[in-house]
Amino acid sequence: MVEELVGVVAAVGAGALVYVASAARVVKQYERGVVFRLGRLHGDVRRPGFNLVVPAVDRMRKVNLQIVTMPIPAQEGITRDNVTVRVDAVVYFKVVDPAAAIVNVEDYRFAVSQMAQTSLRSIIGKSELDDLLSNREKLNQGLELMIDSPAVEWGVTIDRVEIKDVSLPDTMKRSMARQAEADRERRARLINADAEYQASKKLAQAARQMADTPSALQLRLLQTVMAVAAEKNSTLVLPIPVELLRFLERGQQPAAQASGHAEAASGHAEAASGHAEAASGHAEAAGQAEIAEGAVDRREQAEEAMEQLRRAVEQ
Repeated sequence: MVEELVGVVAAVGAGALVYVASAARVVKQYERGVVFRLGRLHGDVRRPGFNLVVPAVDRMRKVNLQIVTMPIPAQEGITRDNVTVRVDAVVYFKVVDPAAAIVNVEDYRFAVSQMAQTSLRSIIGKSELDDLLSNREKLNQGLELMIDSPAVEWGVTIDRVEIKDVSLPDTMKRSMARQAEADRERRARLINADAEYQASKKLAQAARQMADTPSALQLRLLQTVMAVAAEKNSTLVLPIPVELLRFLERGQQPAAQASGHAEAASGHAEAASGHAEAASGHAEAAGQAEIAEGAVDRREQAEEAMEQLRRAVEQ
């Protein structure tokens, strides 16, 4: 009798162990358990730890509440300014309502992936190329709102969405490179022009200062000569200051004025000589009578001069 009782107790104990083993469920800290009893949602979501369900009646599905990182496959589309681009992104989401994630959608991961791809294509078509390249923060926020709106009904919340890369055609890359090069060249020319303008202002101030003190120009010239001579060059180029040329030009002006006065005086002299020739013509007739007498006197004077010269030579 005792043996039969012991056997019954052992059988009951073994059955209890089998029941507990088949009914026991362990839910991890980052998971939640959703129990279906005969196909219907039963009770609340099971918390982490040890849980029991009715074997062959209850069925538990565990849902991961960790943030899921899901890459969005690269999507090719045409932007609003008619540029073909290829964009890929990544979406971060997590389950906030395990029951809705199991009941409302067949596969919430696949649903989020498809919604993310569709939203990314929509963002590409609504945006311009410059926005995709430089204004990604705004596009990320818009893409997050587009994915999060239907995901709320699935018990999923979108943590963030990031555009990873934007691939452009090679022709567009070359065009953008030429544009950037032209823009940099334009800025370089503007900077050079501004530098020339500032330098010209400083040179104008220096020129006015040297005009007040002409010796400063000569000192500057000597400094330049010393700087060139310090390099031990075989050829020395000595610039002639413009002020020196102006000085010579001013020196030529009085000479030109003097020559002008001389030409005027010669003109007056020629006029006077003309009057003298006219007067001599009138006096020629009167002087012919005196020529004979004067010739005799000059002959006597010449003889006396020769005699005096002979005496001086002898002495």
